[in-house]
Amino acid sequence: MKIEKFKVLLYLKKSGMDKNGKAPIMGRITVNRTMAQFSCKLSCTPSLWNPRASRLEGKSKEAVETNKDIGQLLLSIQKAFDVLVEKRTDFEAKDVKEALQGSVKTQTTLLSFVDEHISELSTHEGIDMSKSSVWTYRKIRKNLAEFIGEKYRLTDLAFGQLTEPFISDFHHYLLDEKGFSSGTITIYVSLFKKMCRIAFERGLCKNLLFAHYRVGTPRVTTPKSLSMSDFIKIRDVELPEDKPRLSVSRDLFLFACYAGTAFIDTVSITKANVKVLEDG
Repeated sequence: MKIEKFKVLLYLKKSGMDKNGKAPIMGRITVNRTMAQFSCKLSCTPSLWNPRASRLEGKSKEAVETNKDIGQLLLSIQKAFDVLVEKRTDFEAKDVKEALQGSVKTQTTLLSFVDEHISELSTHEGIDMSKSSVWTYRKIRKNLAEFIGEKYRLTDLAFGQLTEPFISDFHHYLLDEKGFSSGTITIYVSLFKKMCRIAFERGLCKNLLFAHYRVGTPRVTTPKSLSMSDFIKIRDVELPEDKPRLSVSRDLFLFACYAGTAFIDTVSITKANVKVLEDG
């Protein structure tokens, strides 16, 4: 099917204003010569509406929240359109509307699934899952949320809204914006792909996402050891008394060096782990 025109127009239905003085936001999908109207299930104060931008003006709570919802809606419409195009069959504007209304509300969102997956992993913590591994998944979740917020201006995305460029964009975000090492990025992206595969196996998304994306093998480097002179400098350095956190961090580092324990285990120590021996 040849697509000559695809357009989504949003407008206010001022004749249907509610008791709070807000007008419903309506939409019109155009595919070639066919059109279909639909309700966005949103409303706003008419004075804030910018018809050219199809957004609310200003930074009020109403404007920010409604604009996020509009962004989510437009992304869903685009995804519904893309799915129909991929089927290589003829379709009209009403088909895009029906695909939108029939799928968006029932789709599982990415971050909600990640939260559920982390909860499942937490039940295995200390059994067949280390505390540091669960912590890594939580860091991935945090960075995913920040990435979605910055790139899409949304709080979450449905699996059906994810496209192949998403993972490469996330990869570059971790590299360019976060400045993570190649090793950390490899771990984060690989575990993210693993979660998408699990979601596919559970029937939460129709396609096996990002199966062909290759992260690359991180360059192996030899860890640098701390010289005795540098260790003594850290041990004897005078730290500001008004910044006790620095002293605690330094002491934990020294303890890890003296005891030969991993830093991740050292920072997990609590008062319950500290005991006084018989000899004091």
